[in-house]
Amino acid sequence: MKKGKNRMVMLLILVVGISIGYASLATNLKINGTSVVKGSSWNIYWDNVNVDSGSVTGSNVVTAPSTTGTTTTEVDFSVVLSEPGDYYEFTVDAVNAGSIDAMIDNNGVLNKVYTDSTYTEEATLPKVLKYTVTYADGRAIEEKHLLAKKDGNTPTIEKYKVRVEYRNDEEINPSDLDKNNDRTYYFKFAVTYVQADATARKVRLSANFATSSWNDIIEAYEAGETEELEEAMRNGTTRQIDMGTFGKHDLRIANLSKCTNGETSETACGLVIEFANILIDHAMNDTATNVGGWKDSSMRTYVNTDVYNALPIELRNAIIDTKVISGHGATAGEENFETTDKMYLFSSKEVWGVAVNDTVDSETRQLDYYASRNIGNCTNIQFAIKEYDESYDWYLRSAHSGNTTQFVVVSYIGGCRWLERTANDGGFLSPAFRIHE
Repeated sequence: MKKGKNRMVMLLILVVGISIGYASLATNLKINGTSVVKGSSWNIYWDNVNVDSGSVTGSNVVTAPSTTGTTTTEVDFSVVLSEPGDYYEFTVDAVNAGSIDAMIDNNGVLNKVYTDSTYTEEATLPKVLKYTVTYADGRAIEEKHLLAKKDGNTPTIEKYKVRVEYRNDEEINPSDLDKNNDRTYYFKFAVTYVQADATARKVRLSANFATSSWNDIIEAYEAGETEELEEAMRNGTTRQIDMGTFGKHDLRIANLSKCTNGETSETACGLVIEFANILIDHAMNDTATNVGGWKDSSMRTYVNTDVYNALPIELRNAIIDTKVISGHGATAGEENFETTDKMYLFSSKEVWGVAVNDTVDSETRQLDYYASRNIGNCTNIQFAIKEYDESYDWYLRSAHSGNTTQFVVVSYIGGCRWLERTANDGGFLSPAFRIHE
């Protein structure tokens, strides 16, 4: 057989019996994997069956063998779905343990229903049943998706999810029930893998900023699948988090691109998330001084303890350390400060694109969100406005370069007018953080 013809058809078969009303659904699930092997380079098979914890209890369950190199993997399930709302769901891995990239063939995915044990007569899915096969995260299975060759000795895995469900009461119409006798329905799922060619493509990772998990957003960003994130940033899309005693607050994407011009501060590099509005009224320092800048401010301590610890645990786990370069103010003989923080405030250049009364300039750059709105040209200034119970000035980490008492703030009218505020005056906090470099 020519190398280009390497293929494998992986079959998943479900047998479901349905009777009158709320009577039992008997489900017999079988997965058959068969591969055509040329030498040792083509090795694709099913493995690692895991039943969802909410599924009905199965009987006569035989899990797939985990032996690498198995060319036929079979999994049998016998379960009963007794009443509406019951379901049986499991995941199973499609494994490429060979040295040849594979992809799903054109028209290589079948998802059909049959009425006899030989699967020869196609039928309509009964309305009381739901039957789905997707990737484990809910993405649709499509042709040309790549199942890459093993990496060294590590196989590549794509996880499928199979679910058969007895629809709940609200979805069932009595006329949909079979009132005569038990009936068995047979389901068949098949996917054909062939050797990958130039048209193969990676499965696009979902990265909906408003709804995806932080881990999914990070994985999509790492894979370069940033279209949804870019759209979210352009639209100013927000997602809400619950911070306990701080209340609920909205976050948005402030930056997506990497730093490429020698910036030493990481604060506008990579995947930066900011609070879309003001979190709380909090002064930069307890006294009227900017000496020591952001590095020695009580605000820095507050942001990286009280505020950080109030974030949801999943988000805290996603936040990475950031090298922060901040201005030294007017103190003679000092250089800009360097700190490592989980959370920080922006500098004047990161908002307006130009350093305003700030000794930090070439060390950083304007954030993508503000650059895309031409904030530095005094246009679209509404995009720099942040709200509390109304519009207020919000603090930057920029110690004023002309005196020893003030920090720079973004004014309540936005990005065309900047102000200064004495360090111990009441001021408003809107921090940021990074989840990827």
